Amino acid sequence: MLKITLSSGLVGKKNTQRRVIRALGLKKYGSSVTHQDTPTIRGMINKVNHLVTVSQHADLKEK
Repeated sequence: MLKITLSSGLVGKKNTQRRVIRALGLKKYGSSVTHQDTPTIRGMINKVNHLVTVSQHADLKEK
């Protein structure tokens, strides 16, 4: 699991970057979400890596 946190504001950013942030489920500065570590999510993170902070998150529900 990956914990993704929006660490920068979206004012003045390109519309494509804003749409990727929304698609990840992030809304406000400082908000966090968790996602499975998949190639699709990794590609989205690479697109906006200067706006987010990513950390490994151990999921207790994972079998």
